[in-house]
Amino acid sequence: MSRLVKTDGVGKQRDRLLKGVVLALRELATRSKVDDETRDLAAFVALALNEIHATIDVTCAAWEKRDYWLKADQFRREWAWAGRTAEKMERVVLGDEWQNLGVLIPELAKHLEKVTLPKRNNLGAPWLGAYAELREQRGLERTRVVKS
Repeated sequence: MSRLVKTDGVGKQRDRLLKGVVLALRELATRSKVDDETRDLAAFVALALNEIHATIDVTCAAWEKRDYWLKADQFRREWAWAGRTAEKMERVVLGDEWQNLGVLIPELAKHLEKVTLPKRNNLGAPWLGAYAELREQRGLERTRVVKS
């Protein structure tokens, strides 16, 4: 029996999420007023950063299993910004603190400056419905499913 190779690892997942965040930040920077799509964009950034933060421990656990403690600790320090920024972005979105968004975007851009997007947008618009999903995850709103 051969080895089972997982082709969609957490590194690829993290890269895909980072590209989505960069795309959402570009769209968010062009917005002048807060509307439904602006809420979706900001909520997507918060959700994606939370997912990125969750992948960090998975990566570090694999290294720690092989006794690469220093590498795991360095990796955690390098990616600690994702969890902190996700919390700040959630406060902006859920607490209607949109005046703080102007401070967060440059802070995020500093960490994402090395992320390159493809010439064609093959990610689509992953932020659609993100605001409702964030509210549902935080227990603020239950979505109702109507069965016919």
